[in-house]
Amino acid sequence: MPLFRNILVLALSLVCSGSALAQQQPVPPALAAKSWLLLEMGSGQMLTAEKPDERLEPASLTKLMTAYLTFSAIHKKTIALTQPLPVSEKAWRTGGSKMFVRVDTQVPVEDLIKGMIVQSGNDACVTLAEAIAGSEENFAQMMNREAQRLGMKSSSFRNSTGLPDPEHYTTARDLSLLAGALIRDFPEEYKKYYSMKEFTYNGITQPNRNRLLFIDPSVDGVKTGHTDAAGYCLISSALRDKRRLLSVVLGTASDSARATESLKLLNWGFLSYDAVTLFTKEQPVAALRVWKGQQSQVKAGFTNDMTIAVPKGYAESVKSDFVAEPRLIAPIELGQKLGTLKVSVDGKPYGEYPVVALEKIEIGNIFIRILDTIRLWFN
Repeated sequence: MPLFRNILVLALSLVCSGSALAQQQPVPPALAAKSWLLLEMGSGQMLTAEKPDERLEPASLTKLMTAYLTFSAIHKKTIALTQPLPVSEKAWRTGGSKMFVRVDTQVPVEDLIKGMIVQSGNDACVTLAEAIAGSEENFAQMMNREAQRLGMKSSSFRNSTGLPDPEHYTTARDLSLLAGALIRDFPEEYKKYYSMKEFTYNGITQPNRNRLLFIDPSVDGVKTGHTDAAGYCLISSALRDKRRLLSVVLGTASDSARATESLKLLNWGFLSYDAVTLFTKEQPVAALRVWKGQQSQVKAGFTNDMTIAVPKGYAESVKSDFVAEPRLIAPIELGQKLGTLKVSVDGKPYGEYPVVALEKIEIGNIFIRILDTIRLWFN
């Protein structure tokens, strides 16, 4: 989890110079939306964006955070998929989109998850929030703490549903952090639920509101949102030839517009850029000297495939150079930054990405520490 956040925060978004490469930069499409953003998920590169830091109402995109905390609670065994949860009167009365649970009944967690994701059920969200945190108000506090941990610096949550509130807001950039973290941290749950095209509960079948699931087979999520103030919003992700792009499109005029504008953005990203995998998941970039540890070396690399996007025709001119942090002294934590991978394209600086520890190194015994202390005097 920390690596993904670090990559998105620290990765330079196509830092390019030089006339030849600059002239080849693809011209992004203009979208009929308030704000948008497109990410190369393998590196966290922002391929294009328009007003990515403008605060906007997220509507039901909020449910990505509700889902993230729900999946986290399941992994921590706070709740279980088969566990029935009681439906309160508050959950039952919550307005907006519903999965139509009945008050004073009990609904399995997995059905509530499907209702939340596929049907965008506000009643499902409140039921989950109350079970996990005791109340929706407590759950909103959890949402804000998690947002800070994920690096969502311009977000404020007041409920689990996305129903309008003056203090409930976020940005396209923050939503990309959240959606990306959900896909990376809970890949099995993402694959299982977010591509579902319909769900039936209480005798009522509702289709997934994400039209792209029915239009483009490479799209496997993520979430729609709509209120009068927010407009029609869509976060979508597509996987083509093992390469994943994530688009965030906020504030379009209609249900059809959010789908067409999102697909326009995704297609532009796949057609205008080549993907170059610099290192595969957990492939060592280097083995680095560690002082005062139980082991004298630590493997440094990436916890996911490190894939960057470069303009068409420049894949063969990609070079990378690893710069290690000076004097690594135990303990070394798993995921700790150990250096930087500096990438150039056609001889020009292109981006910098954190390289982390692929293993944990404990402190060595007293004899190792004394010996390495003496050695360090001469280094």
